Amino acid sequence: MNMLKTTFLLALLTVLMVTAGAALGGRGGMIIAFLFALLMNGASYWFSDKIVLRMYRAKEIAPEEAPKIYRIVQDLTMRAQMPMPKLYLIPQATPNAFATGRNEHHAAVAVTHGILQVLDERELRGVLGHELSHIKNRDILIGTIAAVMAGAISMLANMAYWGMLFGGRGSSHREGSHPVVALIMIMIAPLAALVIQMAVSRSREYGADATGAAISGDPLSLADALRKLQRGVERIPMEASPATAHMFIVNPLTGGGLMSLFSTHPPMEERIRRLETMASKRR
Repeated sequence: MNMLKTTFLLALLTVLMVTAGAALGGRGGMIIAFLFALLMNGASYWFSDKIVLRMYRAKEIAPEEAPKIYRIVQDLTMRAQMPMPKLYLIPQATPNAFATGRNEHHAAVAVTHGILQVLDERELRGVLGHELSHIKNRDILIGTIAAVMAGAISMLANMAYWGMLFGGRGSSHREGSHPVVALIMIMIAPLAALVIQMAVSRSREYGADATGAAISGDPLSLADALRKLQRGVERIPMEASPATAHMFIVNPLTGGGLMSLFSTHPPMEERIRRLETMASKRR
């Protein structure tokens, strides 16, 4: 069900991108938007993992530097029948973790220094199972595509806005767009793209919780870890980019009210409830 929902949302995002391109620049705008998105997707596919790891100053760790993490990940990858990813340590006190990479053979799992201080081995196993499931389910690639397409739509709307300010309306009209429609798309398209991107991220997060709990064999270990991580993020806010917030197991950007409507993560209470339901069914 989650995969069907994700496919639908990505298709909706594609339609929005093409529609926005046509409305803002006619046929020429549609083609430019499509080619631009392809270029950004290609760059993200090959280099997004390196970019995000460098952004958080993550350092690759050897087995002798973190034997506990390596032991846990080796056991989980054998259970999941997947290759061993590279492991990285982020020098931040906020407890959190994320996975990145384009597929199982080119993947990495990064944990913060803080998460090693907060979680016990059982809870850490639940978190690492969650991150491995993101790799196994190809969520990283899906999330990257969604983020890049949303970014392309926003950039397209921004370019159209400045084009209209500096007299680009006439050329746009001759190419088949309508200035009123273009103005509406400038205002609505970026917001719609953001909402769709958030929906994709939330859907994949539920799937990673379920798959990760199945890999570790202990849904309650992940539920307990999520409680601690939520408290840790609230206590020690993380310096994180909104563009990469969806990658972390717990949203590093704290805030309630209107901010919660645009959160890349589903409500923590619901995630924990689903994990507890999984655990009760196993008894």
